[in-house]
Amino acid sequence: MDGRARDERELESLRGDFGGWRIWRAVRQDGRLGEWVASLHDPAAGVEPTLMHPSASLLREALKKQARRARKGSSRSG
Repeated sequence: MDGRARDERELESLRGDFGGWRIWRAVRQDGRLGEWVASLHDPAAGVEPTLMHPSASLLREALKKQARRARKGSSRSG
């Protein structure tokens, strides 16, 4: 599997696992793919409005952390 197909598969996986976020790859000035980016749409899914990481795995870990922080915050306010 080439890199682009692998990236597309990982994007779909991230999008499926973290529905409260818009997730995509940034494009660098030279046209190459850059950071993995997530923008928060559902406040129940996270705390930070935007996450950027150099790899899908780092973004996935950050999204998991955001989900834990959001759950923790909502349990205090309820």
